[in-house]
Amino acid sequence: MSASSTMPPFDPADPLGIDDLLDPEDLAIRDAVRTWAARRVLPDVAEWYEKGELPGVREIARELGSLGALGMTLSGYGCAGASAVQYGLACMEVEAADSGIRSLMSVQGSLAMYAIHRFGSEEQKQRWLPGMAAGELLGCFGLTEPDHGSDPGAMRTRAKRDAGGDWILDGRKMWITNGSVAAVAVVWAQTDEGIRGFVVPTDRPGFSASDIKHKWSLRASITSELVLDDVRLPADAVLPGVVGLKGPLSCLSHARYGIVWGSMGAARTCLETAIEYSKTREQFGRPIGGFQLTQAKLADMAVELHKGVLLAHHLGRRMDAGRLRPEQVSFGKLNNVREAIEICRTARTILGANGISLEYPVMRHATNLESVLTYEGTAEMHQLVLGKALTGLDAFR
Repeated sequence: MSASSTMPPFDPADPLGIDDLLDPEDLAIRDAVRTWAARRVLPDVAEWYEKGELPGVREIARELGSLGALGMTLSGYGCAGASAVQYGLACMEVEAADSGIRSLMSVQGSLAMYAIHRFGSEEQKQRWLPGMAAGELLGCFGLTEPDHGSDPGAMRTRAKRDAGGDWILDGRKMWITNGSVAAVAVVWAQTDEGIRGFVVPTDRPGFSASDIKHKWSLRASITSELVLDDVRLPADAVLPGVVGLKGPLSCLSHARYGIVWGSMGAARTCLETAIEYSKTREQFGRPIGGFQLTQAKLADMAVELHKGVLLAHHLGRRMDAGRLRPEQVSFGKLNNVREAIEICRTARTILGANGISLEYPVMRHATNLESVLTYEGTAEMHQLVLGKALTGLDAFR
């Protein structure tokens, strides 16, 4: 039998045969999330984006919980205990529908739940994680402040002990996903001991959250400002397992890993849209997909997309083996988000004027990725992380 007779056919959706790296359980999880996103998000997300709202956010959270997609890599407390690759595949499928929905999922699982699971007391885990894993309780993660984003060590939010041992929190947090709908906030604050994390029920007196309006990105996502005005918490509200910036930064590294995959979902949707459009849109008497310049654009987009998916898969296997370093996560976020934006912009050129219409998903994904580029570490910060790793010299200060 000749080699050519056993050669599998070329699959335009998977030109490198990356699916061969996935086992049946990986594929089943990916396909389940893809089916859910197609049914639950895609029919309405353009309208949500246009109106700048996310109706039914709690129902969406419960549905994600029923899929096992919240706190997906965590074990126990109702969490799925899935692999890092399976979590990445879920992020890619959700963001293929919309970055805002993936942000909801990531903040819930990779920031708020991850912080409690890794650094919390057993009582804190038992109280919060089962409800969060089910999507019955939403969480948020309060690190960024109005004046301090890339330099969280300079945060002004402060927690002080009073004479009775309670903690009193004062400060503001900005650009907080899920803030106004969260039942619990993981808030990081300066203390006399260093930076500490606090598990803050959002119904405590002095806590308030207001939605941020007039966004032109992540419009189908709830983004809030948190205000803590003499919020009194019991002594055991502090996360006991960590002191210092390594706490929130380790949470961010876990969330950034999801972005490495998720950004490829947004890029994939834009590439697929451009390919289909190029086959039906005619100019000069034939489909524009038959012109050399269009094919060159599509080929370059496909190369960068599938290189990015391979990179994400490689990082996922390293995470599953306990060998993924923060610098490698920076490598992935820097490359994949940057390339995803370029893929979306190129897809927009293929669609021409139709590329800016919400009848197509391209501009929505492109504008969403402008936020993904800068949140959880700007491109410049990840360049400096890699620069330090490559040279051994610290250029941050």
